[in-house]
Amino acid sequence: MNATAWQDCYFTSADGLRLYYRDYPCAVPGRLPVLCLPGLTRNCRDFESTALRLQHSRRVLSPDLRGRGRSQHDPDFRNYHPGTYVADLALLLRHAGVERVVLIGTSLGGILSMLIAATTPQVAAAAILNDVGPEVAQAGLQRISSYVGRHTPVASWEEAAAQMRSMYGVAMPDATDADWMAFARRSYSEVDGVPRLAVDPGVGEAVRAAPSGAAPDLWPVYAALASVPTLAIRGELSDVLSEATFERAKRLVDGTPAAAAGSQLASLLTDAELRLAVAVGRGLTNRQIADELFVSLRTVESHLRSIFIKLEIRNRAQLVALVIRQLG
Repeated sequence: MNATAWQDCYFTSADGLRLYYRDYPCAVPGRLPVLCLPGLTRNCRDFESTALRLQHSRRVLSPDLRGRGRSQHDPDFRNYHPGTYVADLALLLRHAGVERVVLIGTSLGGILSMLIAATTPQVAAAAILNDVGPEVAQAGLQRISSYVGRHTPVASWEEAAAQMRSMYGVAMPDATDADWMAFARRSYSEVDGVPRLAVDPGVGEAVRAAPSGAAPDLWPVYAALASVPTLAIRGELSDVLSEATFERAKRLVDGTPAAAAGSQLASLLTDAELRLAVAVGRGLTNRQIADELFVSLRTVESHLRSIFIKLEIRNRAQLVALVIRQLG
């Protein structure tokens, strides 16, 4: 690791906390910078390898949210919530002199990415959501609530690695001993020769203080990404992002109405064909569809032929009628 690859930066939050971020400068100007946002108990170190790779072509900003890593802990755990984090990130971007970014968010970081896109759409140029969506599965919520802020203190790095394996092993069954040690090094900071978890226990208090069933409806927030180029990733073993939520979210961002998810059309057509069918139902010409979906005119025509065969119809008027009847 090149210790000079980034600059250690600090800024002051609206309520006076000293907050930290890494700034990975890029020698090639002109391309939009990247803002990497970590998970609930994680910190900027999770993005180190990603940032070093991206740094060849883009500037990368990677913060420790308040209460994590090298950022100051909040004396009031009730301030550990997404609204506060989004306000902090707006100040970070101002401090860094950045107006527009590509967002990369894992877990909580993905939720923050959605909120940024919804509340300040001029900031979000594109988004990558890692294992998070508009709904957090109940199993994942319960698992997170059971451990966050309740870690038993460890006396060595070996114990730290074992603790990380016990917490996350179900999601990463193929990780080696070396992987878990590297994971521990990203998760703990050494204090007086002893590893100490780099997150305020108050983060756990904030999670458990939230009323049961009080999770907000993030679907309207997620819908803001419909106009933002978005890549969504789901871990195969994820208990945070369910397959059902992932599929519904994918259709929404792809521009297909949520009502289409359970329709007969969806059962017969591929995702690409369904998006095209919906566009036909909206009255768009082939050229307009090609421009909107960023495909060639020949691709549109090929998909239409396939749609006609699958739906056993002969012309565009029949397709429009079918879309209107099923999707409204």
